[in-house]
Parts: sequence; structure tokens; C-alpha cells
Amino acid sequence: MSVLSDRWIKEMALKKEMIKPFISEQKREKVISYGLSSFGYDARVSDEFKIFTDVDSAIVDPKNFNNNSFVSRKVNECIIPPNSFALASTVEYFKIPKDVLVICLGKSTYARCGIIVNVTPLEPGWEGHVTLEFSNTTPLPAKIYANEGAAQFVFLKGNEEPAVTYEKRNGKYMNQTGVTLPKI
Repeated sequence: MSVLSDRWIKEMALKKEMIKPFISEQKREKVISYGLSSFGYDARVSDEFKIFTDVDSAIVDPKNFNNNSFVSRKVNECIIPPNSFALASTVEYFKIPKDVLVICLGKSTYARCGIIVNVTPLEPGWEGHVTLEFSNTTPLPAKIYANEGAAQFVFLKGNEEPAVTYEKRNGKYMNQTGVTLPKI
């Protein structure tokens, strides 16, 4: 398994629409960086957020998820309450090749502020907007900037195509758009 370079990412993004829209260079001027990097792609967070709230004293249950656990906001700057989290999606739509696994890493700019980004790996054959979770681990409100860098995606080429890709198994998060809540 090898980590794939900016050359490979750019070729796949342009020829196979693996990342759309695709930014072929790092954008850094007065923003949290995004776009193509040496061995990854820094994706942007969209302006639609679902912010966790305890207004209705709902129980968080992944098998029976209650939409009342979140308030939805379309904003340029999302404020996450202390010790809470928000969901959002990437601006970019990803189409993962059948012999590639993608790992998501949080941006150090956010991590240095106590904001952790978490997503699961993007499996071979998966496609869609990535749902991101921003956890505010601090006792203070935290700010997330829409349309700026949120997480870096690192592409790993497998030694062969798996017997069953995400697409072949009809994965429940296939072709997701926008923020996608837990499914069973």
C-alpha cells in the first residue's frame, strides 16, 4: 500500500472527476488552507451545519437517531457550544476508485484550538459529500469557517481491488449529499 502524490490526485481529479470541484493548488491567503497538497487534498466545509443541542433532552442513539438532537444553520461562521459538536459536509464531492482507501485527518489549525475533526475512512468505490464531525473539546464556544479548509484526505493505493467494494455492497451512505445523519 502506498500513499499517492499530488500528481496522481490531480490526474484522477481532472480525468475521472474524483474530486469535484477540484482546487489544483493550496489556497492559503487569509483562510484556513484548502486544495491540493503534496500527498493529500484539503477539503472545505460547506455552509450548512447541524449543531448538537440538548434543548429537548434527547438521547443520542445511533440505532434510533432523533433529528431533534440538532438545530440546522446555513451560515458563514458556525459557533459550536462548549463541549459539544456539529455536523457538516464537504464542499467537494468525492468518487473513490475501487483500489483506493482514503483516510481523513483533521487540520492542525483547528486541532490547536481544541477542535477535532472526525470522519470514517472513505472506502473503495464510495462516492458522495463527506459528512464531517467537528467536536469542540474546550469549555468555550468554538468557531468553524464555511468554505475554508476543514480536513485533509490522504489517498492509499491497495495492492489490488477488493472482492467487494462499498458500491457493490450497496453501502448505506453511498451517493450522500449534504449532511447525512446516522442510518441503520
